[in-house]
Amino acid sequence: MRKPLSLYHPWLYALRVWQRRLFRRCQWALSGRHYVEQTADKDRLPFRYIKHTSKLIRRLGNSDLALQHGKVINLRLAVECMDGVRIGPGEYFSFCRLLGRPTRRRGFVEGMELSFGEARQGVGGGVCQLSNLLHWMALHSPLKVVERANHSFDPFPDDGRVLPFGSGAAIFYNFVDLVLFNPTQQTFQFDLRVAEHQLEGILLCSAERPVRYHVYQRNHRFLRSGAGVIRENEIWRDVHEKGQQGTLLERACIYCNRVRVKYPVDDEQLSDA
Repeated sequence: MRKPLSLYHPWLYALRVWQRRLFRRCQWALSGRHYVEQTADKDRLPFRYIKHTSKLIRRLGNSDLALQHGKVINLRLAVECMDGVRIGPGEYFSFCRLLGRPTRRRGFVEGMELSFGEARQGVGGGVCQLSNLLHWMALHSPLKVVERANHSFDPFPDDGRVLPFGSGAAIFYNFVDLVLFNPTQQTFQFDLRVAEHQLEGILLCSAERPVRYHVYQRNHRFLRSGAGVIRENEIWRDVHEKGQQGTLLERACIYCNRVRVKYPVDDEQLSDA
């Protein structure tokens, strides 16, 4: 596949990024959507929908461990922007809008980011771990995922993976965003914390959770594609009545993932096309 011209000329790429960031700011201003803002109100809503944690420091291939520690600094700053934020009825949540541009002036440092088909360092790198966590919790709620992007490649082999492959949400300020919408009459709230070893999140609500959610993968496989390898899977969600034997109310495939693999895959892991 032919690469965009902007990838061959750095100044064209910078101009394209500037253009897309300007377009997104215009969208925020003119869309008519009511976006949630940062809040100093630290009171927590009474009912819990889901709690999720993710490990802060992980060995990812041969990547520089210093970037992992830089990521933790970036996550602390990102959490400060979103902890306690409430999404009321009819409101939109934009990760990038709340985060703002991650710059050195604001205290962001070099962390790992995935771009141009590679894992590399960049200021603010690593905040995708927070967007992944928020997205996963949103999938276990009636919040609607209006906008979400997945990475186009798989950079590292699974090492202690907890969530299904391809269930995350990529971020690149400000036009690769995670946007959620609250279509209900309840209010939702993110309760977030960077602990010693884990990123911790709880999705709270003003009313009790009436159903039970289960998010899982199907049809996972590695496929030979020319000289490379493709990884595929589907992300499904079941909604049940509360209780272990609750009636299935809804079953849907929410994502179909197909990405390039950037690491060696053993022949026994490969499936036929």
